[in-house]
Amino acid sequence: MSINWFPGHMHKAAKEMRKLVDKMDMVIEVLDARIPYSSDNPLLAEIRSDMPCIKILNKSDLADSALTTIWQKFLEQQESVKTISVDQHQRDFSSKLIHLIDKLTPASRSSDNPVQAMIMGIPNVGKSSLINKLASKAITKTGNEPAVTKQQQQIKVNDTLTLFDTPGMLWPKFADPNIGYRLALTGAIRDTAIEYDDIAFFAADYFINKHPQALKERYGLSVLPDTELALLEQIGTKRGCLTAGKRVDLLKVSRLLVHDYRDGSLGRITLETPVDKEKEQAEAAEFQRQRLAKKHERKKNYRNTK
Repeated sequence: MSINWFPGHMHKAAKEMRKLVDKMDMVIEVLDARIPYSSDNPLLAEIRSDMPCIKILNKSDLADSALTTIWQKFLEQQESVKTISVDQHQRDFSSKLIHLIDKLTPASRSSDNPVQAMIMGIPNVGKSSLINKLASKAITKTGNEPAVTKQQQQIKVNDTLTLFDTPGMLWPKFADPNIGYRLALTGAIRDTAIEYDDIAFFAADYFINKHPQALKERYGLSVLPDTELALLEQIGTKRGCLTAGKRVDLLKVSRLLVHDYRDGSLGRITLETPVDKEKEQAEAAEFQRQRLAKKHERKKNYRNTK
């Protein structure tokens, strides 16, 4: 299954960002610490170009802390990029972010010349909640679902910093299908746009291979089956996810597995590493090269037959 979700307001938001970005001093991009690669929107990278950027790895309390540190070092290899990891309950977030802003914008700041920063990210990454923490009041609407913010908002954080909030935005086509699955599993894609059992099969396969102990501990399993379906049936039987006919309700157990991951009940699990990113990018580039080569060959053969 190919997963894509790019409603009209996201297309409109991208056009508005391109018009506004030249007026900014810097960009703040919010990533999901569980999927720093998959939540790093290539459209946003194109829009901000080489402008100074702070990447916030949010929801770090749900991610593997060692991998979060590895990701921060990897991301900061990019010129003019600084990172900060933030959990959903962190109290000193504002002071750390302001310190980073000072490092990336050395020009004097005052109420007459405040820093203009555009804050962007994928849907449901926690951007609005972070803005409210920065401003110390509920300015933006928050919600545990994607696409709550649907238009730009200008927010005065203090006399020396103004934020331009932008709608959570994905991109029209994912280079690798795994990106779509990771985004769906973490909640960046609206649930009405996905099939729960399809996402659960992806998750089950990943957890069987990468985090078998987490599955055993969460669901009280002594031995794991080899297949995704067998795992879901085993969990469904254990947790009473059954139909009236006492068969496993696949949709119900799929929802259970997905939400157990999203809320951290399975533990602090990061779904990708920098090595995964480089491997998947290389595979996507090779696929595109082969695709273009076949297209060229078809054209050549067509010309030769004329």
